[in-house]
Amino acid sequence: MISETVDAVVIGTGAGGAPLLARLAAAGLKVVALEAGKHWNPTTDFATDEKSQEKLFWNDERLSAGHDPLPFGSNNSGTGVGGSTLHYTAYTPRAQPDDLQLRTHFGVGEDWPFGFDQLEPYYDEVEQFLGVSGPSPYPWGPARKRAYALGPLPINGAGQLMERGCKKLGIKTSPAANAALSAGYYQEGVGHRPACANRGFCQAGCTTGAKASMDVTYIPLALHHGAEIRSESFVTQLLQDASGRIRDVIYIRNGQEERQRCRFVFLCAGTIETARLLLLNNLANSSGQVGKNLMAHTGLQVWGEFEEDVRPYKGIPGALISEDTHRPDQADFAGGYLLQSIGVMPLTYLTQMARARGLWGQALKQAALAYNHVAGINILGDCLPYKHNYLELAEEKDSRGLPKPRIYFSNGDNEKRMTAHADKIMRNIWDAAGAKNVWAFPRNAHVIGTCRMGTDPDKAVVNAEGRSFDIPNLFISDNSTFPSALSVNPALTIMALSLRTADRFLKSERAKE
Repeated sequence: MISETVDAVVIGTGAGGAPLLARLAAAGLKVVALEAGKHWNPTTDFATDEKSQEKLFWNDERLSAGHDPLPFGSNNSGTGVGGSTLHYTAYTPRAQPDDLQLRTHFGVGEDWPFGFDQLEPYYDEVEQFLGVSGPSPYPWGPARKRAYALGPLPINGAGQLMERGCKKLGIKTSPAANAALSAGYYQEGVGHRPACANRGFCQAGCTTGAKASMDVTYIPLALHHGAEIRSESFVTQLLQDASGRIRDVIYIRNGQEERQRCRFVFLCAGTIETARLLLLNNLANSSGQVGKNLMAHTGLQVWGEFEEDVRPYKGIPGALISEDTHRPDQADFAGGYLLQSIGVMPLTYLTQMARARGLWGQALKQAALAYNHVAGINILGDCLPYKHNYLELAEEKDSRGLPKPRIYFSNGDNEKRMTAHADKIMRNIWDAAGAKNVWAFPRNAHVIGTCRMGTDPDKAVVNAEGRSFDIPNLFISDNSTFPSALSVNPALTIMALSLRTADRFLKSERAKE
């Protein structure tokens, strides 16, 4: 049975969907959000147990191909109301203005269709609403109009060791900006959230609500303003009317197919599922760019062992940052990267170590004994869009009978040179800090792209407001629309873009009225 027509259906409730959902509901629109995962209760559903918390990852199989096939699950999407913010580290640095102009500055990649001035007020708003903890002033990028909502969180053992090594080498560091509360915080429309207890379990779900995942911030705000959220609702079809507008959203809930009629659709399912849904329905792809231009941040990690008792499971995982490598002097690559300290849970650490060092049996047991004395640094660096990195639908079907996504990824020469540059610096930092048994874990993180925004409908999927060039009532709001990867973690920018897309949409609709 076709239900009543709502103003908007929002598909996905992560960093791209939740802020937008709250904004539309606050404006008085009747909005329904469809979320594939469950609506978890952190206090009862989140355990201090790494294996138990794998339920927060998007665990549907994705097929990986290319020279550097990407791991998924814990590396990217999340399952549940809140999306991947349920298990993100809450690391929230801003992009810098030149991040948005890669082609202008380096002659490669793509520029964004607007400047930093379009994002800055939304960065301010998101940081204040979430209660981002960070230093004021922040040492890199443009001077801020507002200080961070709260002072920085304590720097854990890994951060203190990175700070020690950097100081000896003349590399500037700072406490990082994190969307986790260093003090209790009150949010209008949401209520009070307690301060971070520094238990370090950010990547496996915060039980207290101190970490600003969407389920304890923008989702309660959306519900406060009257939004409806239907969890465990997996969207399969977007049906158009005779004019080409999307009229009905088809989804599966409790094993049954249901339908929601709507005036507008906001697709916020993330880089993989957003592109997959459009390809499944053969929509919004007159440019041929859906699924193309896939990027994944360079994310090399370098680990070392120390005499000190580090206890890497304690404190916010990414406590310390340096953006001195944002645009390194005499670099042989385009773009740049940041450095961050890494705290880590034992299972995650031992799994990576076994893979990277090829340890097994007694050798692995011996290396595992050093866990409480290890610390890591990683980079978060730009990645260029290449034709050889893309998503397609495979012949192999998933449990619902839908084609699985196959993702091709290979690092280009630019990413390889950037990684080599960072590897040398990180090893120098650990050497200066007194590390031994140093080893590296090559990786890429944060898949980005597949539905690029731009000004040319032949080269982009959506315009600068996130509206489809092909379908006037379809908007996309997630990391799939990024024209470039940026040299910072994407969550804050996804949220800022989400609010900007909502505001542009609301302004456009009011003008019509």
